[in-house]
Amino acid sequence: MEHTGGGGLFVIEGIDGSGKTTQYERLLRTLEHSGVRCCGTSFPNYDSVSGALVKAYLGGAFGDSPDSVNAYAASSFFAVDRCASFLTDEWGRVWRGGGVVVSARYTTSNAIHQASKLPRSERRAFFAWLEDYEYEKLGLPRPDTVLFLEIPAEAALERIRSRETETGVARDIHERDAAYLAACAEAAEEAADFFGWKRLRVAGPEGSLTPNEVARRVAAEVLSSRAVRDAHY
Repeated sequence: MEHTGGGGLFVIEGIDGSGKTTQYERLLRTLEHSGVRCCGTSFPNYDSVSGALVKAYLGGAFGDSPDSVNAYAASSFFAVDRCASFLTDEWGRVWRGGGVVVSARYTTSNAIHQASKLPRSERRAFFAWLEDYEYEKLGLPRPDTVLFLEIPAEAALERIRSRETETGVARDIHERDAAYLAACAEAAEEAADFFGWKRLRVAGPEGSLTPNEVARRVAAEVLSSRAVRDAHY
C-alpha cells in the first residue's frame, strides 16, 4: 500500500481473541520510545456520538445475532464512526501533519466481520465496495501496512472465554457466537489475500508465539518503513 497524502498509518488487525489490543499498545510504546511523532486510535469508539449505532448494534439492540443487521448496513455504522473520528480526533490531525498513527482495528474490521455474513461467492464484490466506500467516498486514509494476526478460531475462542472470566466484562454479540467467529476467520483469510495484508501467524497447530515474540516481529516490520523514518522528531 502506498504512503500518500499524510503520515503513516499502521493497523493491527485480526479476529476477536487474536491479541490486537496487546500488540497495539506495545507497538505504540515502541514508537514513542524511538522518538517517533505518533499517536494511537482504536475502533469502535463507544464513547463518541458517532459510535452510538455501533454500541447499540454490538450490545444487541438490533437483534441478538450478528446477522440481525446485514453486512452493508452494519459496515456503515462502523465507517461513519471512523469518518467522524478522522475529522475531529487527534489521530486525524497527527496523520495530516505527517506523523504516524497506530490503530487497533480499522476499515479492515468491516472486511472481516461483515464479509463473514456473506456467501463466499459475494465476498470479493463486498471487499471492492468497502474499499471504494471507506477510502474513496468517505475519504479515510489508506493504511501503509495492515499487520494481520492469524489465529485459528478455536484458539481465539479459548482466549475470549478466558478474558471474560478474568475481567468480568461480558462478550458482545460477535464474541458470543462461535459459528460467527469461525466464519470471521475464514473471511479474514480471504480479506488478507484480497487487500495484501502482512500476515503474522500467532497461534496454530505448530504452537503459539508469546506476546513478546509477536511484539518484536510487529515492531521490526513497522520501524523499517519509510513513513516511520520520516516521522522522527
